[in-house]
Amino acid sequence: MYLFAKRLFDIVVSALLAIVVVPIGFIVALLLWAFQGTILFRQMRPGLHGKPFLLYKFCSMNSARDAQGRLLPDEQRLTAIGSFFRKLSLDELPQLWNVLKGDMSLVGPRPLLMEYLDRYTPEQARRHDARPGITGWAQVNGRNALTWDEKFQLDVWYVDHRSMSLDIKILWMTLWRVLRREGISSGNHATMPEFKGAFEKSKDAGGTHLDSTGSAARIRV
Repeated sequence: MYLFAKRLFDIVVSALLAIVVVPIGFIVALLLWAFQGTILFRQMRPGLHGKPFLLYKFCSMNSARDAQGRLLPDEQRLTAIGSFFRKLSLDELPQLWNVLKGDMSLVGPRPLLMEYLDRYTPEQARRHDARPGITGWAQVNGRNALTWDEKFQLDVWYVDHRSMSLDIKILWMTLWRVLRREGISSGNHATMPEFKGAFEKSKDAGGTHLDSTGSAARIRV
């Protein structure tokens, strides 16, 4: 019943939101075209059980490369207009189409990169037991300010405790954090550094555990 109710909720809410934000999306697209020349970002991402799907976002970065033809770091490619839209989470609006198609949910673990699939531990890989979301438990508990290990613990906690009441709570918390612009970046990175599969530790040499509510709590190791 939960999965049926969640899918129905996703369809109804995302359809209503899509109608409301069409004018906003048009303005965002127009400004991106005028100031950076690119509008949409498309990339294959792992969905439910790791099945690939094409994710859509408004493009917040240019494609600048170094002398060897490699993409420059995110913080060097992030444009001023793209940074502004990221702070307001307006770059996520096209993902409403992914929700309507059934590739994503409004709430769930964020879809990461395809190449990360082989780098997860069996426990971390359980994040794919739920449909990926536009927002999730990790996003409202730190977003990009978390380490990878902290983020995956929160994702798996959500998979084990998901419910409609928790989803609605996450949506309200997401709205609050977007308004406060919390957790947009990670340290010196514009987004998150690459996940290389190694166990992530915090700068204070501590680890984390999750309390009974799924919040990340710091512990010493």
